[in-house]
Amino acid sequence: MTDKFLYLFVNLACIAIPLFASFHPKAPFYKEWKHAFIAIIVSAIPFVIWDEVFTYMGLWGFNERYIIGIRIGSLPIEEIMFFICVPYACLFTYHAVRHLVDNPYFFPSHELVSFGVIILMLISGLLFIENAYPAITFLALSFFLAFLVLKQRVRYLPYFYFAFMLLLIPYWLVTGVLTGFTAEQGIMWHNEETTTGVRLGAIYLEDSFYSMLLMLANVSMFEWLRERH
Repeated sequence: MTDKFLYLFVNLACIAIPLFASFHPKAPFYKEWKHAFIAIIVSAIPFVIWDEVFTYMGLWGFNERYIIGIRIGSLPIEEIMFFICVPYACLFTYHAVRHLVDNPYFFPSHELVSFGVIILMLISGLLFIENAYPAITFLALSFFLAFLVLKQRVRYLPYFYFAFMLLLIPYWLVTGVLTGFTAEQGIMWHNEETTTGVRLGAIYLEDSFYSMLLMLANVSMFEWLRERH
């Protein structure tokens, strides 16, 4: 495999096992494909716009060495695929948790967890208000989660938190490949002035909360579509 196919390979690796496991008889996710793919496409729209704006402004970008060179706007085609492959893996994991876990952790205290995240993200967003990436990530997560808890009063958050915890290590591995330890190593680079500047290994502090926001957007749309159906 040549270097230019690395990002494409990462995307395919993310979706391969969840796609195959979608036909498992105990948690047949393929029966939910209609809702899942609509949720993925709708949820991807604001993230792709966000991505396009940041890339166009030079707040982050992509290492030409690791992409095949096809772009939509400022974004490599692999980056568009990221918002399909990763959310699919997230929704599959969430679906499996709902089917296979009777009493997920955080269930008795999920509201306390939610309020803790809301307050932490609000404070963090204000502290890094001059740094575009963490400010938008933290504040968007705080406001969106507050909307789900206080306005929508959703009941699936215990399963969401459990699934998110299961996905953290795989997500860190994927994000570590994307960002690398240096701009030359990573598929994607960031303007350090737009970040917190805090790295946990190869990933930025805010990357984990970006993943939570992305997963929460997909899960909430998925559940809303299932409820309407």
